[in-house]
Amino acid sequence: MRILLAEDEKQLSKVLVTALNSRGYSVVPVYDGQEAVEKASQGVYDLMIFDIMMPLLTGIEALKKIRAAGDQTYVIMLTAMSEVDDKVTGLDAGADDYLTKPFSLKELLARLRSLERRTEDYGNDVLNFGDITLDSNEQRLESFNSISLSAKETRLLNLLILNANKEIASDVLIEHIWDNDEDVEQETLWIYISYLRQKLRAVNAHVEIRGEKGGPYQLVKTDKGGL
Repeated sequence: MRILLAEDEKQLSKVLVTALNSRGYSVVPVYDGQEAVEKASQGVYDLMIFDIMMPLLTGIEALKKIRAAGDQTYVIMLTAMSEVDDKVTGLDAGADDYLTKPFSLKELLARLRSLERRTEDYGNDVLNFGDITLDSNEQRLESFNSISLSAKETRLLNLLILNANKEIASDVLIEHIWDNDEDVEQETLWIYISYLRQKLRAVNAHVEIRGEKGGPYQLVKTDKGGL
């Protein structure tokens, strides 16, 4: 997994980066909420871990901006505050999980393994963007009507929805969807992008995939449906 870690305590950040790297995770560390927003908008992550109390923007303020931009990446909040109201505020802002400081590294790693198990097929059960709904378990795309998707189409659309409005490079999509299969080329990705475009039009969605052959590609809302 590729992780965005926003923690202003640099010693703690260093410890977490070292521990996560040693377990095979790729970690991008940032040290304030504004930088977290900027990095989130520029890259694709499988998980974001945000401390609440950070300079420039708090973790909650950063998360609100990220969610407002359409990013639905799984987020774990770190907080030294154990009050229920603080956790409710974070969850209402779009957080998916919480760890209260001080926390055990073993607990964090256990949560990451649990998240990996749930997303090993790269399928959050149901995702929404604009007027479309993707049911990954049923491999079904719904808008004004519904249509079935293949497994690869489902994983690709899942990733695009989680990172809606971002321009995503072709190699990033291939890495996530085909798990670094060396035989996959740009042409294969382009074929699947074309399939998804046809199916978005078929359900008359007010959503489209932008980008020319070779990428980058971007999922955005539109004013008009596909038919």
